[in-house]
Amino acid sequence: MVVTLRRKPRPPESVALPAAAVSALGTGPARHAEQVLNRLEWSVVRRLDGMLQGEYRSLFYGHGLDLAEVREYSPEDDVRYMDWNVTARTGVPHVRRYHEDREITAWLLLDLSASVDFGTAQTTKRQVVVDFAASIARLLTKRGNKVGAMLYSGGVDTVLPPRGGREQTLALVHQMTRPDRPPAGGVTDLTTVLNRAAATIRRRSLVFVVSDFIAQPGWEAAFRRLSTRHELIAVMVQDPRESDLPDVGPIVLEDAETGEQIYVDTHDRKLRARFQQLAQERNSALMGAFKRSGADVLTLSTDGDMLNELVRFALRRRRVQTPVNHAAAGV
Repeated sequence: MVVTLRRKPRPPESVALPAAAVSALGTGPARHAEQVLNRLEWSVVRRLDGMLQGEYRSLFYGHGLDLAEVREYSPEDDVRYMDWNVTARTGVPHVRRYHEDREITAWLLLDLSASVDFGTAQTTKRQVVVDFAASIARLLTKRGNKVGAMLYSGGVDTVLPPRGGREQTLALVHQMTRPDRPPAGGVTDLTTVLNRAAATIRRRSLVFVVSDFIAQPGWEAAFRRLSTRHELIAVMVQDPRESDLPDVGPIVLEDAETGEQIYVDTHDRKLRARFQQLAQERNSALMGAFKRSGADVLTLSTDGDMLNELVRFALRRRRVQTPVNHAAAGV
């Protein structure tokens, strides 16, 4: 068996068109985006609304904040809101307290690199990225909030400025799924993507980084810098075969982003055990990087149920919000 995920040339960067321009492109792309969104509105967005029963804001708590005051730190405070300048001047730890804006501005950093074309279960990682992004965008925009996006492969390919309304979600779906989208290629430079996001997103926002995090090493520092200004959520997209190699005999594995190939015999029990160990070590390293940055983590799998994972994620975030944090944010 041969796993073939081909390396492809890096596409030029583009600026996304508004939904009106999408419709002008022809009925085919516009119809496909509409079909995708209709499916998700019935299967995810409406059901998620019902299951959360008005608690949808727990998915998005902690962003879009305006400074209310600076006060001395208490043990129950969120360390992400430390004011280091005041702390240095006074010698006493201080934190910033915020009032939450009525309007949420969210950004989706969406990995559409060659590695997300992989999938051995119910779907591909790319489809998980599309479904998650469309569902979150619609959940936000239907309540009057704004959503922007950066679509990237080797680097940033497309920027969709923040807007509201259903048309914005349609424009996002179109950009992710349009048939004439240039093929992804090259090793993902996540550091450059995160730095670009930091330079582009001026106002404090909720930022979802949706990726399998298969990228050039060294992106953790840029991730941490982005988290100091914005509410950051890492959405890690996985496939079960990335951590558990099946016993199917000799195969050739090809790296989707570098083109490197390796021949392995999966009958080898030690090989499968080593593969699993390396996958666990990588996962631990990722979780450590997210924790050090103060970012929340949502894990989605090609063999999982995104709706249930979103509900569990929202309830978990709700449980860890202390009364002090609620008061600081005006919740």
